[in-house]
Amino acid sequence: EAADIILLERSLLVLDEGVLEGRRVFSNIIKYVRMGASSNFGNMFSVLGASAFVPFLPMLPVQILANNLLYDISQTAIPSDTVDPERITRPRQWNITELTRFVLFIGPCSSIFDYTTYFMMLSLFHCWDTSTPQAAAHSASLFQTGWFVESLLTQTLIIHVIRTNKIPFVQSQSSQPLMLMSLLVMAIGVAIPFSPLGAYLGFARLPAQYWPLLALTLLCYMVLTQGVKMWLLQRKWI
Repeated sequence: EAADIILLERSLLVLDEGVLEGRRVFSNIIKYVRMGASSNFGNMFSVLGASAFVPFLPMLPVQILANNLLYDISQTAIPSDTVDPERITRPRQWNITELTRFVLFIGPCSSIFDYTTYFMMLSLFHCWDTSTPQAAAHSASLFQTGWFVESLLTQTLIIHVIRTNKIPFVQSQSSQPLMLMSLLVMAIGVAIPFSPLGAYLGFARLPAQYWPLLALTLLCYMVLTQGVKMWLLQRKWI
């Protein structure tokens, strides 16, 4: 009753397994904090910028809630994620300085592509048109839909870049539950504007030209974020 640890097996290897599992849990906690903090930091700049020059709400409150709900669901599989072996070879400490650097450099990367999405929706798809109440309502709905889909897909996909210090999908694979959850949330985000729920949330059907531009945005975002992450690692800032 006074023992700190009771061994149910005649082996000390269980202690080793417990230590490694604790390091895995800690590493996944760091992943979650990095993802949430950098994502919210970038979204703050995006919302402020859009509110300054767009003549309507860049995203309705209910759309923001739906976006956050889906993004949070995609992160529920993080506790099951695999951890790179070198991340558990030695104990790690909570370092707020490293986290701050990560957020300050990685967070604004998402804002860059939010702004390119704004430009795309306003210039290519004519969401500036507010000449009549009907045109203004359509422009607002189309703009909000375009940003909602881009924001959700970039946030969900970037999980796989942030979760490892290696090249995602090539040098480091996420766990199957995390991969499946990411694909599911991204599929839901793409399908919502075409569903009855989309009309209820104020979304509009996106034009066909939007999708290849979105794919290019996702690719550029992952490349930029990976590049910034590697730069931070080379300087040993994270």
